[in-house]
Amino acid sequence: MKIAVIGGGGVRSMFLAKSLSQAARKLGITEVVFSDNDPEKLAVYGTLAKKTAALNDPDLAFTVTTDNDSALYNADYVITTIRPGGDDKRAEEEKLTIAEEVIAQETVGGAGLSFAMRTFPALSAIAESAKRLSRPGVKIFNFTNPVGIVTQALYDAGIDFAYGICDAPTGMLDSFEKLLRLPEGALKGEVYGLNHLSFFKSVTLDGADVTKRIISDPDAYVKTELSYFDRAELEMRGYIPNEYLYYYYYPEQALRHMLSAKELRGAQIARINKKLLAELKKIDPENDYDGALKVFSAGYGERESSYMATETGVVRQKPWRFDPKSPEKGGYAGVALKYIEIIESGIPGDMILSCPSGGNIPGLKPTDVAEISVTVTPDGVIPHKFENIPSECRDLIVTMKAYENAASIALRSRKKSDLVSALAANPLSAAKAETLADKYINVNKDFIVFSD
Repeated sequence: MKIAVIGGGGVRSMFLAKSLSQAARKLGITEVVFSDNDPEKLAVYGTLAKKTAALNDPDLAFTVTTDNDSALYNADYVITTIRPGGDDKRAEEEKLTIAEEVIAQETVGGAGLSFAMRTFPALSAIAESAKRLSRPGVKIFNFTNPVGIVTQALYDAGIDFAYGICDAPTGMLDSFEKLLRLPEGALKGEVYGLNHLSFFKSVTLDGADVTKRIISDPDAYVKTELSYFDRAELEMRGYIPNEYLYYYYYPEQALRHMLSAKELRGAQIARINKKLLAELKKIDPENDYDGALKVFSAGYGERESSYMATETGVVRQKPWRFDPKSPEKGGYAGVALKYIEIIESGIPGDMILSCPSGGNIPGLKPTDVAEISVTVTPDGVIPHKFENIPSECRDLIVTMKAYENAASIALRSRKKSDLVSALAANPLSAAKAETLADKYINVNKDFIVFSD
């Protein structure tokens, strides 16, 4: 089995390499290729990824390349994690967005659609190449943001072999297991909604619902992603929201934090990543892998501790280090590997994917892509059916799905009027739709061209 990773020169490459190499023997993975169009980053992070893979499975054929086509050739599965324009383009679009006093975040609000204007054309090209070069029945697992919008646009463009994957729901379950001192995989979650706008209908332990237990635990608001929410409010709501619901529950607070921030998240990430890359380039990872790990752990730890801190005012208090050989099942590679494990075993299993909902969420059409609990079988993916969900959740999902569908139309038509309509459909960007459309068309002109 061959797995291709497109975008393999990113900061998270070692995590992917670790997960893939640890699962290789069990799943029959014999070849992994990391491809990236940035040779400088690939030389650093690709080399570290290759060293990490060799530590876990020295027999795994692991190569890096700047040629996507060679990576895609005869691939059984493809993972896409790309960032056209790099960190600097993200920082630029967030800066011009906040200048209009609009929430500036790479997946929610207007800036998310601006990012999709770069990622969708690139992902479409990768998918078309996979059709031509990869094995029949190839599946693409897309981790490239904004996952919900671009996965919908891919399906609408006829690319029906791509699934959106995100580690936020599984990451939340992992944090709840640590909170309750449970072993990994002990909790099961039933999730419905959209990517970065989903809800846990239930979290269960051996079939017993522990949702209220988690919501009422004071430590959950210190040690888990619930730290972004008000405890009394969640106890009243009775369900667990994805961490990104913060922007929809408290938009005025998020905007206030951003407007007063010395540095938005995009600029912060660009600064941290540039510093980290410069320091790693001083080290020869082939001969000083441990030294490179020490530098990497410090830099990546800074990223982790500052996650959503600018927008929420909540700073994570969590030490961080990368251990290349500790057991690894989480992260977005873990989501992809779970799908592969189910297919290879032939035994149906449940997981969370962004895929067509099948009409199983009230208010959504069968073709509407949702982030939803599914049962994966050798014959296909079956979304779970959700009924009697809170009206406030349904209404928000329906509103934001209308925005995602409008965004899909704009990305495929490349008409300014459709882009304005999409931005106007999102409550976080509606007030400045026309102005933002002009700005986004200009900032992304090297990646996608819109007509008047």
